[in-house]
Amino acid sequence: MQRAVSMVARLGLRGQALPSVPGRRSSGTQDVLRRTPLYDFHLAHGGKMVAFAGWSLPVQYRDRHVDSHLHTRRHCSLFDVSHMLQTKIYGCDRVKLMESLVVGDIAELRPNQGTLSLFTNEAGGILDDLIVTNTSEGHLYVVSNAGCWDKDLALMQDKARELQNTGSDVGLEVVDNALLALQGPTAAQVLQAGVADDLRKLPFMTSAVMEVFGVSGCRVTRCGYTGEDGVEISVPAAGAVRLATALLENPKVKLAGLAARDSLRLEAGLCLYGSDIDERTTPVEGGLSWTLGTVTSGSPSPCLKKNVAMGYVPLEYSRAGTPLLVEVRRKQQKAVVSKMPFVPTHYYTLK
Repeated sequence: MQRAVSMVARLGLRGQALPSVPGRRSSGTQDVLRRTPLYDFHLAHGGKMVAFAGWSLPVQYRDRHVDSHLHTRRHCSLFDVSHMLQTKIYGCDRVKLMESLVVGDIAELRPNQGTLSLFTNEAGGILDDLIVTNTSEGHLYVVSNAGCWDKDLALMQDKARELQNTGSDVGLEVVDNALLALQGPTAAQVLQAGVADDLRKLPFMTSAVMEVFGVSGCRVTRCGYTGEDGVEISVPAAGAVRLATALLENPKVKLAGLAARDSLRLEAGLCLYGSDIDERTTPVEGGLSWTLGTVTSGSPSPCLKKNVAMGYVPLEYSRAGTPLLVEVRRKQQKAVVSKMPFVPTHYYTLK
């Protein structure tokens, strides 16, 4: 086993890679899985439900995975991501709490601006990745991964209690909303028909509270996990089905599940916690031991019509174009280092 140098690069590998489809069939465990407010809606629309991070979620619908993937790239798709942990942190010392747990400058965020950040442990390992938004309503809105729900919540609650015991003004609550992701090049056009706000004024990683297709109290954030333009809508649970139904009335919108979400994020070079990053990974990726060609995520790319993967190699092997050998099902396959993202991203920014 070869020990990596102090800095290793996360990179793309074009070649044969083991496909990764999140979740597994939940036969025999369906009754113990958590359900989103859209569970019955998914079944009615042909959703094939699987267990994922303790939740019952659709891996795909009647369309093939590849068709859903390509429809997202060409038009737009609707994803149920209500399994994500949504948290509100309030009080005068809310920024102090968050900056004690994450990397990044939360204090410098403008009103309704968000940032991708990381929870880290004392050794610098990544506990989870998350998005923190400094809302104009006087609280921080935090979205983190369902697979780290218990760990993340305990981390924030423990820190809140610690600060409260020293007289700090801070508190937190779990936001019991559904979360819908509308992703693709026509997402803004579709959504604009149902909101009064001008979405041209809502650039990437900003958010606003608005009424969406008659459902009030929705927080719309210009972000996503596909590399395309799009939004995530935090919607009161009671209005989730109504909103999803309204969005699907537009023929440009189709439902998509976990399988498409995984292949889309991989093409966009976006990490999956637990596969590409974890507590053994530091934000600077230093002092790690990885063997040549260690693959963390991989699948066929519907857009490129070839296999792609992410992995770790020592810095000296990280230059684009470097040939590598990776082991797939006990057989060595040729691969070449490639820059990420594999497919160009199309995030919306103000000109």
